[in-house]
Order: sequence, then structure tokens, then C-alpha cells
Amino acid sequence: MQSSPGLLAILFNLVDTLIALVIVILIVYVVISWLYAFDIINRRNQFIYAIHEFCRRVTAPLLRPLQRLIPPIGGVDLSVLVLILLLQLSRQLLPWLHGVLTGTGPVL
Repeated sequence: MQSSPGLLAILFNLVDTLIALVIVILIVYVVISWLYAFDIINRRNQFIYAIHEFCRRVTAPLLRPLQRLIPPIGGVDLSVLVLILLLQLSRQLLPWLHGVLTGTGPVL
């Protein structure tokens, strides 16, 4: 993203950072779920449970609409992958949108 001064640039950087943070939380959620599924981590570990519960509460509102549309395939929930791809796409569109709003970039 361009480093132009101004409130709009700060806002776009903040949105980009928040989207990146949600992507990291999604990845942590999936990894812990896999570790639970394969019995690598004990479910009684309070620290890991707290992290998993936090990640679940943050990501559940984002995943629920996609889980209604995308059924699990072979027991694998693909809605997380779709959400990560959509979030990454939105991160890629942020510099373009910033350019359009500031008049410094191409419209198409």
C-alpha cells in the first residue's frame, strides 16, 4: 500500500492490519482444531482451550454464513479456506480503492 499521509491512508492501513489479524486468527483456529482432532493436544489444557475459544468466538460470525453455503467435503470444513481467500482478495483491493478515493490511481 502506498505511504501517503492523511487520515484516509491511516484508515486503510488500519483496515489492512485488522484483516491480516483475522487471517492469522483463522489459521490459529484451524491448526488448534487439527491438533485436537488428531489427539496431539489434550483438550484439558486450559491455555490452549482459551486460545481456541477466543479464535472460535472471533471467527464464528464470519464463518457461519459461509458454512451455510459450503457443505463440508469429506468431513473438512472448506469455509475457512474460502474466508481466507476472500479476506486476502479484499486486502489486495484496498490499495486500488485508496487510489480511486484519493484520485491518485486508475479507476479500472
